Amino acid sequence: MSAEARPGPVRVGVLGCADIAVRRMLPALSSQPLVDLVAVASRGLDRAREVAGRFGCEAVEGYARLLARPDIDAVYIPLPTALHAEWAVRALESGKHVLCEKPCATGPREAAQVVRAARERGLLVMESFMFLHHRQHARVRELVRDGAIGRLREVTAVFGIPAAPRGAAGEGHALSSLLETGVYPVRAARLFAGDGLEVVGAALTLDPESGRDLAGSALLRSPSGVHARLGFGWDRFYRCTYELWGSEGRLTLERAFTTPDAHPPVLRLERQSSVEELTLAPDRQFVNIAGVFARTVANGTGFEEYTDDILRQAALVDRIRRAAAPGSRSGTGEQSRHRIPLELYHP
Repeated sequence: MSAEARPGPVRVGVLGCADIAVRRMLPALSSQPLVDLVAVASRGLDRAREVAGRFGCEAVEGYARLLARPDIDAVYIPLPTALHAEWAVRALESGKHVLCEKPCATGPREAAQVVRAARERGLLVMESFMFLHHRQHARVRELVRDGAIGRLREVTAVFGIPAAPRGAAGEGHALSSLLETGVYPVRAARLFAGDGLEVVGAALTLDPESGRDLAGSALLRSPSGVHARLGFGWDRFYRCTYELWGSEGRLTLERAFTTPDAHPPVLRLERQSSVEELTLAPDRQFVNIAGVFARTVANGTGFEEYTDDILRQAALVDRIRRAAAPGSRSGTGEQSRHRIPLELYHP
């Protein structure tokens, strides 16, 4: 049964006290006027009390207890990636709308389960690609639309960090660099090159013991002929950027995905006879996505846009993984000597 739309702020509970929740999303939820932060849950009550005390909400021991509360309309899920789909489905079955950290699922099968649970109950499930809600990307799209770089020919997007995020898949180990960092460049490629992207080639660098991918790259091509070159990983110097290369110029944006609230973005626009740096106003992408989520819940419409996006994203990430697997066209070299365990993506 669908959750009923309520006047006033959407009442939100948080499943888990992950670092991204404590550092970024809980402050955003607390400062978003369209949201009433009701409670935060943890497996241990002490941790829940510690975090709840910082944000002026209630502490709950155990995720299931939070889902059982009638005073919560929606939940935010920052749990380890391998648990996203399970708890998203459980939240939806409890009648709660869901804002889930990306990726919402480890593969297309899980994504379909989450989307089915949402659609059957008329509820919203949204993947938390917060960077999409920073105004800098709308400005980039305006410049491309207005011909600032001519015809778009190629998108390059990279996101790399020096070490795997702690606890991303439980037991202190991350599940997959493709799922944890690669999804950002993949989503950026879709944002600028559009959907229907073909995977021309892909490669993953695997840990020889666990089989987890530590880094990777992919080459994609859109139906209109725009190429997208993607890079990601945990074993490299920090980079977080994209570049749009056109027939008459090039646009570059640094700190593109994890932009701090106070950071004034700088767009570098290069053309044949000029180089400009356009400084934009800072923006709060976490506060923005919390507002978009709450407005969509309150309006009770537009849910399909977000479920469709979850399915398209999961399908493309899976095509990249399969293209890099042993026996595929691009599965050659060092990485092809190790089989990628499917259970890492479809537990």
